Amino acid sequence: MIELRDIATIPKDEFSKEECNKEMKTFHNKLFELQNVFYADSRFSMVVVFQALDTAGKDGSIRHVMSCMNPMGVHVNSFKQPTPEELKHDFLWRIYPHFPAKGTIEVFNRSHYEDIIVPSIKKELSKDQLHHRCELINRIEEHLEASGTHVLKFFLHVSSEEQKIRIKERLTQPHKRWKYTKNDTAVAHQWEDYMEVYNMIVNTCNCPKWHIIPADKRWYRNYAVAKVLTRHLESLHLKFPTHKM
Repeated sequence: MIELRDIATIPKDEFSKEECNKEMKTFHNKLFELQNVFYADSRFSMVVVFQALDTAGKDGSIRHVMSCMNPMGVHVNSFKQPTPEELKHDFLWRIYPHFPAKGTIEVFNRSHYEDIIVPSIKKELSKDQLHHRCELINRIEEHLEASGTHVLKFFLHVSSEEQKIRIKERLTQPHKRWKYTKNDTAVAHQWEDYMEVYNMIVNTCNCPKWHIIPADKRWYRNYAVAKVLTRHLESLHLKFPTHKM
């Protein structure tokens, strides 16, 4: 049983900012090479899911970890509040078109899990309806994995204290002010409620498993995500195709 409140949001003392930033350069070089082979190999595809509370650093992680990759083979999709058209369909309808083709990586900045999180916080669905959505997501992710689409899921774990600091930064720093919405402050006051929902998700929808990333230190968050992504791509034993003349 995973309990997010018992998982640290800061790195262990053995990690230093200097060493992690140095290692990031190595990961960038490896990810550039691995993604190139991933595209050419074309046996697999990949969905990379980023979920987190506001200010935890979804945008920052995607930018710092994946900017080294060729945009021809990596696409980023952001799933925010459903549009009126999307609400006319089942909750997964807006996700289906973004499942990746072989050789490509689709990054979900927020994802299908938003349609569990938001209704849970707003108490818009019954327990049976939420259970149905979790089970459906489990079956979809199982289907993707069986079809050669690897699903990597990251939960960026930020503390309530750090979240409040970052919201204040959005209010006081001009280059971050544009990110601020009134909802940021509202979410900060519901940190415990969100933790309860995420606890349910990481325990109910944990195959493939969630990678819970301490996110209070941006430099460690980026390092940890890059390490998981690099190690996973390495485990696929990718290779360039050979063609006979």
